[in-house]
Amino acid sequence: MEKKTGFKIVMILLIAGIIAVAGIFAYVLLFYPGPYGDDENGLIRVTDEDGLKKYLEEYSQDYSYSRYEYPDRVFFADDVMAEESLSSGRMDSGDSMIKYAVQDTVPPAVAQSLPGTVAGGSGASVYSETNVQVRGVDEADYLKNDGKYIYILKDSLLTIVDAYPAEKSGILSETKIPGYRTADLFLKGDRLVVFADGYEEEWITPEGSSVPVPVTEDAAKAYIFDISDRSAPEILHEITMPGSYSDARMTDGWIYAVTKKPVNRYDSKMPVVKVDSTAVSRPEIWCPPVPYSSFVMYTITSFDTSGSEVADTESFLLGWDDTMYVSAKNIYLSYIKNTPYYRGMLADGETGSNGPESVIHRFSIGKGDIEYKSTGTVAGRLLNQWSLDEYNDNLRVAATVNNYGGGEISMYNSVYVLNPELEIRGRLEYIAPDERIYSARFAGDRLYLVTFKEMDPFFVIDLSNPDKPGILGELKIPGYSDYLHPYDEDHIIGIGKSAEKNEWGGVSATGLKVALFDVTDVNSPALTDSVEIGDYGSDSEALRDHKALLFDKEKNILVLPVWEIADVPIDESMYGNYEKSYTREIFNGAYVFGISPESGFILKGKVKQGDSEINSYYRSGPEVVRRSLYMDDVLYTVSDELIVMSSLKDLSIKINEVMLRDNTEYTKPHYNIVR
Repeated sequence: MEKKTGFKIVMILLIAGIIAVAGIFAYVLLFYPGPYGDDENGLIRVTDEDGLKKYLEEYSQDYSYSRYEYPDRVFFADDVMAEESLSSGRMDSGDSMIKYAVQDTVPPAVAQSLPGTVAGGSGASVYSETNVQVRGVDEADYLKNDGKYIYILKDSLLTIVDAYPAEKSGILSETKIPGYRTADLFLKGDRLVVFADGYEEEWITPEGSSVPVPVTEDAAKAYIFDISDRSAPEILHEITMPGSYSDARMTDGWIYAVTKKPVNRYDSKMPVVKVDSTAVSRPEIWCPPVPYSSFVMYTITSFDTSGSEVADTESFLLGWDDTMYVSAKNIYLSYIKNTPYYRGMLADGETGSNGPESVIHRFSIGKGDIEYKSTGTVAGRLLNQWSLDEYNDNLRVAATVNNYGGGEISMYNSVYVLNPELEIRGRLEYIAPDERIYSARFAGDRLYLVTFKEMDPFFVIDLSNPDKPGILGELKIPGYSDYLHPYDEDHIIGIGKSAEKNEWGGVSATGLKVALFDVTDVNSPALTDSVEIGDYGSDSEALRDHKALLFDKEKNILVLPVWEIADVPIDESMYGNYEKSYTREIFNGAYVFGISPESGFILKGKVKQGDSEINSYYRSGPEVVRRSLYMDDVLYTVSDELIVMSSLKDLSIKINEVMLRDNTEYTKPHYNIVR
């Protein structure tokens, strides 16, 4: 009897011990902050260089086919918790780096110089601005204008052109920008912000050596220019950010710049942001608790156009394939999370998503403040920034989904509505099976979506109920649209390619195509008009970059940069009676259309960029039109080497032209050592 009682006591104590251990374990899982800092919304906060190094040692992978899996250990952002604390003091880095930034003002081209100070006279009464996604959120571009001057970044050169009036136009100043690559700029009053990629240099003494050697690192620069005297721009401040420039937005006078830098276990330096060579911010890094074969550190830096101080900085690790969308209140950054093929196989007849997913992070912004808010995941890949849209505090997402199953890959498209916590509240799946998204445009309670494989399905999708999105109507026409632009509430402009059946039984893209869709009846969208330009090989910068398109409804102009290749029949009398004999002619310039729902597209004229004949098929050369703008009734078409000014009242009249300097120069250092 005593033995049984003793056995019961032992068992009770054993069970109590197990319960206690389990309770402690559960407490640790629920409340322990993690080894690298706080774990918030699935992200780990790394606070110092030692923590970053240990994080990279644990989560970096040496193989690329399985980015999100260790053998017998699968990680998910919601259930991975840390096991040990890695807290130590912040590193002291960056202060010894030597600034590379020396302003060098190049004399203007002699033939187009305007002597003396800035030319007098007022600017145009109306002028065009950059074509942007969100009203009130300016997008950085390599070209800006203010109705009198045109500001152009090309080949490490900032060129300011006194462009109005066009008859007296000419280059006012050319300023060399330090660094090895110029990117974009912003303009606000008498301040010009220029983004460029340069480098930082630091002298270190390697282990086992007594001789210091230089080590260089890529560094993104934002140069704040005072342009009150346009003939002599002056650098006021220089902001240095880690890595290379990626993109930027400006809203309410505040600039939010995104830079990125590859990191690995052998390069675990924490980010440092400087103003005029003085370190002003050493942000912590938000990291995903999942293994990845190649991490990229992204840093968001905010500052105003005075450039005297940095308001805020946030850094985080993502993958390479990133998409950025900025609303008036938030920055959204996404990257692709790949599922290993062998882990994602669906059984025959099984449905669901097992292919790549898009992870989306939301950062709130306002008056220069940046704050990480939430993270969410949707199935599929995003096409570009037009795949995202914020509306009534919800984020709408359009994605192409790939699934693996039965030895085959299936593809379809989905639309998701996410709440502010980036949790899915509504979804519409299995749109256009076996096709992918070519363009998307959110407008109020609707989404216009173009997919393509052989025909161009143009979908009108209802988002008025964010919990239950649905397809309202569909139109199938040949070809596809790479970019959609609203004309008004009932009409959408599409810019893309025409297509036709080929001799192998498939479909091939041919010339450019401009289409006008009528969505007055959302259940039965119709094609009001379309124009095809050129044949196979014809191209436009607007297919890849929405900033290349100029549309103004009030002025009734649609300006499309065009590289047109046309097959012209050969005269039979010259070469005999040969069927289908053609010669090719190339036009480089811009097509200018008038447009209305009643008349469709009316060709107002074509502007040829330059007088020389082009005999090559190289459609990315310096002569190709990349931007266009207007000041009053003058159209300016801009290539890398030339600005042509034409009358909008009669496009056959060329008013003037300005040659741009070719200043190609590569200065990136080629030496470096591993620490």
